[in-house]
Amino acid sequence: MNRSRVLPARLLGHTVGGGKAEVLYLFPEPTGDETFRAMVRPGRKLKAGAVVILGEHERCRVVSVHPDGARTMKFEGGAKVLELLQKLGHLPLPPYIERADGPLDRERYQTIYAREPGSVAAPTAGLHFTTEVLDRIRARGAAVQEITLHVGPGTFARVDVDEIADHRVAPEKLFVPEETAEAYATARARGRRVIAVGTTSVRTLETVARDGRLRPGPGETDLVIRPGHRFQAVDALLTNFHLPKSSLLFLVAAFAGRETILSAYAEAIRSAYRFYSYGDAMFIH
Repeated sequence: MNRSRVLPARLLGHTVGGGKAEVLYLFPEPTGDETFRAMVRPGRKLKAGAVVILGEHERCRVVSVHPDGARTMKFEGGAKVLELLQKLGHLPLPPYIERADGPLDRERYQTIYAREPGSVAAPTAGLHFTTEVLDRIRARGAAVQEITLHVGPGTFARVDVDEIADHRVAPEKLFVPEETAEAYATARARGRRVIAVGTTSVRTLETVARDGRLRPGPGETDLVIRPGHRFQAVDALLTNFHLPKSSLLFLVAAFAGRETILSAYAEAIRSAYRFYSYGDAMFIH
């Protein structure tokens, strides 16, 4: 299970000239100086040196512009980024949820085991679990282990290339605890299957798996799993119904087979299943 927690990463404000502006926090820059990577709107106006005013007086400056359109940004006056996100930020609900976020979303758009802040979207397959369900799973003999993958917007980006082999996603930070790696090795040695909760768990495990073991510790992944991928780490998958033209559809088609997935989605449409983040799920094995 992916224990990443969704940050209130969406900052709404205005430019010095008074126009509306939006900053989506992505991740901290490695310099340790409270600079952070972000996506912004309107991009054409927020060039290096531009300032976005947030709340009553917080000022956030564009330090530099990257080739992919992202910005390095920093709050003026030495303000702490994560503290201001908690104070001023909004939950970045998916755009197909056509309403503003509210106070309840800070908990409802989280899994019950979310602990490590860093995602801009929830690993939504985990939303189906309650404490009671997890207790019942453990009572049946399953070992429940956790990893962390901080979800960035690239995971859900629309695929706009003609050949899926050309699609790329930006690297995302991951972490595999030592105890998870040990439990995985034990499960493999005993012939037990490994079930991933969500595509983020699949991508993490497939990135760090080698010869029946997981490489523990921090890392990152830009893995796009397409049909033809040889799965090393995962035997079964719980996953929601995904957006069309997304890399997540590549992944489930690679896991279950394209025709099987198309048939399952057709059945879900006929039976009025709910799709996407707050929707239903399927179990693939």
